[in-house]
Amino acid sequence: MKTLRLTMAQALVRFLDNQYVEIDGVETKYVAGVFGIFGHGIVVGLGEALAGSGHSLRFYQGKNEQGAAHAAMGFAKQRDRAQIMAVTASIGPGSLNMVTAAGTATVNRIPVLFLPADSFACRQPDPVLQQVEQFADFNVTANDAFKAVSRYWDRVSRPEQLMTAMLNAMRVLIDPAETGAVTVALPQDVQGEAYDYPEEFVAKRVHHIERRIPGQAMVERAIAMIRAAKLPYVICGGGARYSGAAKELKTFCERFHIPFGETQAGKGLLPWDNPYNLSGLGNTGGLAANRLAKKADLVIALGTRLGDFTTCSKWLFQNPECRILGINVASFDAYKMNAEPMVADARLALAAMTKALAKEGYRSSWGQDIERERAIWKIEVDRIYAQEAEGSISQARALGELNDRLLPRDAIVVSGSGSIPSDMQRVWRTRSPGSYHMEYGFSCMGYEIAAALGVKIAEPDREVVAIVGDGAYTMLHTELLTSIQEGRKIIVVVLDNSGFQCIDNLQSSQGIGHFGNEWKRREASTGGLTGAAVAVDFAKNAESWGALGLRARSVEEFRRAVKRALREERSVVIDAKVAAKSMTGGYESWWRVGTAEVSDNPEVVKAAQDQKLNVAKARKF
Repeated sequence: MKTLRLTMAQALVRFLDNQYVEIDGVETKYVAGVFGIFGHGIVVGLGEALAGSGHSLRFYQGKNEQGAAHAAMGFAKQRDRAQIMAVTASIGPGSLNMVTAAGTATVNRIPVLFLPADSFACRQPDPVLQQVEQFADFNVTANDAFKAVSRYWDRVSRPEQLMTAMLNAMRVLIDPAETGAVTVALPQDVQGEAYDYPEEFVAKRVHHIERRIPGQAMVERAIAMIRAAKLPYVICGGGARYSGAAKELKTFCERFHIPFGETQAGKGLLPWDNPYNLSGLGNTGGLAANRLAKKADLVIALGTRLGDFTTCSKWLFQNPECRILGINVASFDAYKMNAEPMVADARLALAAMTKALAKEGYRSSWGQDIERERAIWKIEVDRIYAQEAEGSISQARALGELNDRLLPRDAIVVSGSGSIPSDMQRVWRTRSPGSYHMEYGFSCMGYEIAAALGVKIAEPDREVVAIVGDGAYTMLHTELLTSIQEGRKIIVVVLDNSGFQCIDNLQSSQGIGHFGNEWKRREASTGGLTGAAVAVDFAKNAESWGALGLRARSVEEFRRAVKRALREERSVVIDAKVAAKSMTGGYESWWRVGTAEVSDNPEVVKAAQDQKLNVAKARKF
């Protein structure tokens, strides 16, 4: 067997550079590059290997480890999981900064390879700088924190362990059912240790991703359920998008007169003007989607995790006769809510069901309900898009201006936390494939700007617009500097409502007065955060990074700012001051939260009583 004398880190880089995936006959280089921030635990090991020759991986210098990892996630999500980035950082705080991003990737089923530096495997120089010592177990390091948020976790404590570690890492990364964060911890001494690696380990390897074919018995059970249903309803989830099932969903819904509601990850698979598209579903959904979901006697859960926002905490499907058909590549998701599971690829499942059902001449009994509810919802969205806010801009109006007037049809919008995702799932009118990019499985504040950079790297020829609140911007915006460094223009629209107003709304909905969520100065007379609003100039902050900063205090100023941003070649931040409570409201939905049962506030007690009444209406599993 021919071998190559390489350090563990050099072998890792060569291995990653030669991984390919094949999907439906199309072969793609799998690892596009590495995001990272070097420190003493990584720079002379993996850093040396990346700086050397013999590979084509591009290194992207992050400015915050979590931000770098979110950029990698944004890239992989926009590539529909067919291509990924690796992320690396130094031991201790550098690596621990990536744990939140690992959770974000795993919850959203997005493949990201995390390569955190680890303590010395030999233990001889312990304790080293930034090492966390566990008195009772020297095998535990800071990187064990990744275990709870990773689909696969390993530590390469000897250079020869790299081979089995990386083959298993690839196994999980490319698996559409198991994918998420994959963590391979790299002790800093082992990175530099040499070993005679077989040439075949670092040679080109093509991983074939096969679609999961629905079994004939599965199809027959599904057809029997649909045939027995009068009012079937499809939930279009992220799995339908990653499967590329747009054509099949369109054919299925049109042929059998079946409406569909969208999750955050599934939104935009078909455009908003498709006659069966009811837009967003659930707690952050719209009127049409939620009204028909309550009537449905069969819910076809297509590639969705059935999270609490989608199901309104299992409350939404009010028809006592309603059954659920779970179509998912992951059996874990297909079985949720006592569903009849069809563990299969969304595209193949739809195609098989369409073929079988077409022979029976099936058509739902929705009649004119779909068209009528869509028309009512369109009028409501038009009204929201025309909202006025005296002295500032309505947040909903700003979204309407971007969506209907200002952005190109193929512009990609990115968001992920606060009230903006709620508004966008309800009212954003998607027009072009891949133009709606939302992280809402983890609702991780700070995802937006970093992910927008990753999206821009994935799709350099399209405008990429991160729409963020002031809370998310202040949480993490450092990869704006990386966008300047890389020459990757993104537009950041900051809708500044002076606080965490989304959570303030939740607080007040449960009877609690404003407490700790608005950006107010501490007031001496009360001792609380009850003083004047804290004013922030986000445009000036952007200018300090080298971006163009623009300001908008009215609809006309907002229009001018966006038009100028589109003409620019560098990254732009638009500081738009919006009215505090100018987001959209709920539409016949409910969300279960842990409201206090005992309180000296009668409004809280009432909210707890209401909570119990709604819990009684929800499905138990």
